[in-house]
Amino acid sequence: MIAKSLGGALVTGAAQGIGKAIAMRLASDGFKVALNDLNSKREQLEAVARDIEKQGQASFVVPADVSQEREVHEMVQSASKTLGGLDVMVANAGITSPMKSITEFDVDDWDRILRINARSVFLCYKHASKEMISRKQGGRIIGASSYAGKQGIPRQSAYCASKFAVRGLTQSAALELGEHGITVNAYAPDTPMLKQSLDENPSEDFSSFVVGQPEDIASIVSYLASKESRYITGQTISVNGGIYFD
Repeated sequence: MIAKSLGGALVTGAAQGIGKAIAMRLASDGFKVALNDLNSKREQLEAVARDIEKQGQASFVVPADVSQEREVHEMVQSASKTLGGLDVMVANAGITSPMKSITEFDVDDWDRILRINARSVFLCYKHASKEMISRKQGGRIIGASSYAGKQGIPRQSAYCASKFAVRGLTQSAALELGEHGITVNAYAPDTPMLKQSLDENPSEDFSSFVVGQPEDIASIVSYLASKESRYITGQTISVNGGIYFD
């Protein structure tokens, strides 16, 4: 039996990790969910879709490379048509970065990280907002920043730059889209590099830090996607267990 829906949500990078947790949570909240990741992860996406359908909610997969504009446009159009409209866009897809000094960082790696972590978020914001504006029903757009989008990290120049970019994009988009009833926010989790630091430095006292789980991020996204969050926009919300304070 399909449960009553709160609307349609599209989540990128949904095959695993934070994206999967977000998709599962939004489905639990009552959204029909379109699941995106690379086509090479289609089997993982289909497994997530089956898990969502077991909850009694509708889901379908829409593989695409979100760094390519044509594919993002087609993804958004397909999601909106299949879901009966697009109410929530979660631009979650992203990659980590090799740990190298800025003097050693390869320009191809730099371009790849900015393309996937920043350009893809811009494209999702752009095409989701156009679709939402055309429907004149408002919406929620949510992006993935990071602790590294608020605080520089040594040997992580490209990753930090890409996540700082999401913060600026989120603020600008919020100012532009508010008149259409669209809020734009981002979440800033701790980074994969934190766990690496914990593993590599067992003698250090990290006792005050709590390493988050994907479900912790999904909880804040759930709220930002809800009607109750209507007065929150342009914010990048830290969800990091206390490793950084705004």
